[in-house]
Amino acid sequence: MKRAAVKELHYITLIANVPSIMQRGVLSNELSKKVPHDSLAMEEIQAKRKNKRIPGARKLHEYANLYFDAHNPMLSKRRNQNNEICILRVDASVLDLPDVIISDRNAASDWVRFNNVIDGLAALDKDKIYARYWTNANNQYDLWENKSIKCAEVLIPDSVEPRYILGAYVANQTALKAFQQLGIQLTASIKNDIFF
Repeated sequence: MKRAAVKELHYITLIANVPSIMQRGVLSNELSKKVPHDSLAMEEIQAKRKNKRIPGARKLHEYANLYFDAHNPMLSKRRNQNNEICILRVDASVLDLPDVIISDRNAASDWVRFNNVIDGLAALDKDKIYARYWTNANNQYDLWENKSIKCAEVLIPDSVEPRYILGAYVANQTALKAFQQLGIQLTASIKNDIFF
């Protein structure tokens, strides 16, 4: 994938967490343990991520993780919470920060490859990452592969500072109202086609 194809990055979170994120940033799993928050994470996936170390780098839980496209299996699994969820839009310039790692699929996968930004972008399958559907597979293996690649990640050491957060997407009017009631200086807009 070419760098120009990355217009923004995404972080899926509960709307209730946004004021804290706008103060502290998007935190790694390790740092977020020290801050009261509600988590969307699936425990079985976090168990896999907990002890995983990126070759030549740090533990996976020491990175804040962003998606290239939030219209992915993770968001699909949380569709029953659309009224409470937002997708934070993160400036793609975070790719220029030191020690950023790219995973070519969900970082919890046993088949994931981790790379620096230049090599990582080159290794990404843009069509699969930005595909509208990942279920149009010929067999179970292709389905698993598509789901995993759709969740490719950008891993930022420790945290993503609030200054990189551009705005938010929400699924509907109910979520937009909840977001606006936060009283923070961040614009949210309804983008229901990214949700499920």
